[in-house]
Amino acid sequence: MLEVVRPARNRALQREHRTVQLAVVGGGLAGVCCAITAARMGVRVLLVQDRPVLGGNSSSEVRLWVLGATSHMGNNNRWAREGGVIDEILVENLWRNPEGNPIFFDALLLEKVTAEPNICLLLNTAVHRVETSDDGRVRTIEAFCSQNETAYTIDAELFCDSSGDGIVAFLAGAPFRIGAESQAEFDEGFAPAAEYGSLLGHSLYFYSRDTGKPVRFTPPAFALENVSEILRFRELKASDSGCRLWWLEYGGRLDTVHQTEEIKWELWKVAYGLWNHIKNSGEYPEAENLTLEWVGTIAGKRESRRFEGDYILRQADVVEQTHFPDAVSFGGWAMDLHPADGVYSSEPGCTQWHPRGVYAIPYRCMYSRTVDNLFLSGRIISVTHVAFGSTRVMATSAHNGQAVGAAAALCLQMKLSPRQLTAPEHIHTLQQALLRRGQYIPGVRATLPNDLANTAALSASSTLQLSAFPPSSDTVALDTDRAMLLPLPNGPLPEFFLHLSSTDATTLRAELWIARQQGIYTPSHCVATYDLAVPNSPHPASFPIQFNASLNEPRYGFLMLRRNPALRVATSPMLVTGIIVLSRGVNPAVAKSSTQQPPDGIGVENFDFWLPQRRPFGGDNLAIGISPPLSAFAPENITNGFHRPYIGTNAWVADSEDKKPRLTLTWDQPVELRTIILRFDTDFDHAMESVLMGHGERAMPFCVRRYQICDDLGRLLHSSTDNHQTVNEIVLSKPARTRQLVIEILETHGGLPTIFGVSCFSEAVV
Repeated sequence: MLEVVRPARNRALQREHRTVQLAVVGGGLAGVCCAITAARMGVRVLLVQDRPVLGGNSSSEVRLWVLGATSHMGNNNRWAREGGVIDEILVENLWRNPEGNPIFFDALLLEKVTAEPNICLLLNTAVHRVETSDDGRVRTIEAFCSQNETAYTIDAELFCDSSGDGIVAFLAGAPFRIGAESQAEFDEGFAPAAEYGSLLGHSLYFYSRDTGKPVRFTPPAFALENVSEILRFRELKASDSGCRLWWLEYGGRLDTVHQTEEIKWELWKVAYGLWNHIKNSGEYPEAENLTLEWVGTIAGKRESRRFEGDYILRQADVVEQTHFPDAVSFGGWAMDLHPADGVYSSEPGCTQWHPRGVYAIPYRCMYSRTVDNLFLSGRIISVTHVAFGSTRVMATSAHNGQAVGAAAALCLQMKLSPRQLTAPEHIHTLQQALLRRGQYIPGVRATLPNDLANTAALSASSTLQLSAFPPSSDTVALDTDRAMLLPLPNGPLPEFFLHLSSTDATTLRAELWIARQQGIYTPSHCVATYDLAVPNSPHPASFPIQFNASLNEPRYGFLMLRRNPALRVATSPMLVTGIIVLSRGVNPAVAKSSTQQPPDGIGVENFDFWLPQRRPFGGDNLAIGISPPLSAFAPENITNGFHRPYIGTNAWVADSEDKKPRLTLTWDQPVELRTIILRFDTDFDHAMESVLMGHGERAMPFCVRRYQICDDLGRLLHSSTDNHQTVNEIVLSKPARTRQLVIEILETHGGLPTIFGVSCFSEAVV
C-alpha cells in the first residue's frame, strides 16, 4: 500500500483545466440537443451536468414524459412533433423502449452524447463560479465534481446556459425576471392575479408495483398525516404513478431556486402521506398487493429565473402565431399555468389555454441581451411568465437547444457574436443549417445550398392517385362530429362518396371547412354545406356528396360529418401520409371540454378541438371515395423544401399496387455524389411520450424499413435493412459519379411507401 502523508495546509483538490469552443452547462434535453448539434457541426463541446444522468426532468430521477407541441395529441396541432435531434431521440426511444422504462431513456441519452467524439461530458459536476472580462463576456467557469473531488476550470469562446435555474447567466450578471409580469406590461390578459400566484412549483412523483400478495405499509414519521384537504380538490387513484401525479406540486410561493430543498421535503411529506392514505385508509381495496417501488429523490422544477434576450416572447405571439423573420424553432403546448399553492390550493391544478396552432420562437430569445457570448436555452429563454407556460415543456426546450447549438457553430465559423448572427443573411444561413438537420420551422422552406437534388429530373415507378379509402366491414357510429383532414387542390371541390348505414330515414349534414391561415389545423371558416337524405339502410351503401364551392389555393380542408346517432359510417384500414381522421372531442389530460371557452377579456380564442385516435387501437380512416382523385403525392414534392405535411402532404407516395416502388433522380450530365440525405415519415402527429405511458407501436407504419440506392449502372451504393428513423444521412465511402440515383423501397413498417425528401451533395456536409 502506498501512503502519502502531507501537511494539512498543503492539501488541495485535484484540478483540471479544460479549453473548448462551446461550454454547455446543463444536461437536460435542451443542453443535450444543443451539445449534439454543435458537435455534429464540428464544434469542440464540453457538456457539464450536475446530476449523475442526463435528461433533467425526463430522466429516471424525475420521470416526466417528454412532450411539446403535440400535447398528448389533445390539441389541433397536426403533424407537430419537433424535428431534429429530439425527434431522433424520441423515435429511437419508441423503437427500443415502447413500454416507457425511464432507465432505458437514461441509457439512450448517454449513448447519444458519448457517441459524439467532439463532446466531453462531465457528470455530477456543478458550476459554482463565473469569471467575466471587462466587457462583460464570460471568460471562465469553475465547477466541482463531488464524486471524484475534482475542480474544473473551463475556458470557452461561447457558453450556453441550459441549467434550468440559469446559474451561469445569473453569476455573469445577465438581467432576468422571476414571477409573473403585470397584465399591463405586455398586454397579457392571462397574466395571473396575486391570489393565484406568480410562480409554478416543483413536482415529485412515485411509482407503485403489484407484488401478487398483500403488502403492509408503515409510513415514515415525516409523512403528512392528514391529506383530506389535498384530496378535496384532487382525484387520486391507486393506480396513479409517475407523471400522472403531475398535480403533486408545491413551492410557488417560495424561492424556487434557493428553497428547493425545503420544497422537496414538503413534497416527500405529501407523497408518503398520499401513499399511506392509499394503503391504510380502507378506501382503496385494490391497493392491497401494491408496494411503493420508487419515490423521486429530487423535485422536478417548473419555473425559476427567465433571462432577457433582445426579444421577450409574450402571450399575443403564442395566441396569434406571430411571424418572426428570425424564427428558428416553434412551440404549441398550451399556455399552462398552475396555482402557486400547488396541492394546498383550492384552485384546479392547472389552467390551460391552447393556441389555434403552432407558433414560432425567434432566435432573439436565445441569447443574453447584455452578456455578449452567452446563449440561453431550455426553460430560461427570454419569455414572459404567460408565454413560459407554453415554452417551458421539454420537447420545445430541446428544439430550442438544437437552434442554439447550430447558432453557436455558425458564430464560431464566421467569428460572430450571438447578436451579430441576427443579420438577415446570417439568420437565413442558420435556418437552412437547422432545416438540413431535420429541424422544423413553421413556414420556412429548405433551400439547401449545393443540393444537387434540386437540379435533377424526378420520376417514379408510380404515384398514388387517391380515389378511395376502401371500406372494411367495420363501421363507426356518428355519435359525435367526425372529419377527414384532406389535402385539397385549388379549384372546384371534388365529389365525395360515403358508405353509410342508418337505423331510420334521416339527413346527414356534411360540411367543408378550412382554417383561417395555411399551416393551422383549427377549422375556422365553413366553405360549403350539403344535406344528404339517407334512407333506412341496415347495410352500408354509397352516397354522393357534391359541394358547390371552390378553393382559390391548394390547402387542407375538413370534410365534416355532423353528429347523427342514427347513422354509422364505414371505416377503412388504409393509411396514407398526410391524411387523418378526426373527431370533435376532448383529451382530459390537456383540456376540460371539446370546446375551448376562455373567459372574456383574457386574450385567448374560443374554438373546438378536433382530435385523432392513436393507433393501433384506433385511427382507421373513414371509407370515402374521391372524384376526381387527389393528386397530392407527386415525386416533385421531395424537393419542395417542406419535409412534413404543411399546406399539402409534401410527400411522394407510391401506388398501393406497385410491387417495386422506385424514385429516380436523373441529371443531364454525370454528377459526383458523396452525401445522400433521405427523409422518411415517422408520423409527426404521434406524441411519442418517452416514459410511463407505453405505446402499441415500435415504428410508424409510413416509415420505410428496407431500401436500397443504386447508380445509373445498377451498382449498389447503399442499402438499409431495418430503418425506423426519420432522417437517414448516408456518407459514401468514396464519391460516386453517376447520371442517376435510384431509390428502391423494399419494405415499409405497414403503410404505403413514402418519402418526404431527398438531398444530394458532392461532399461530406458538416
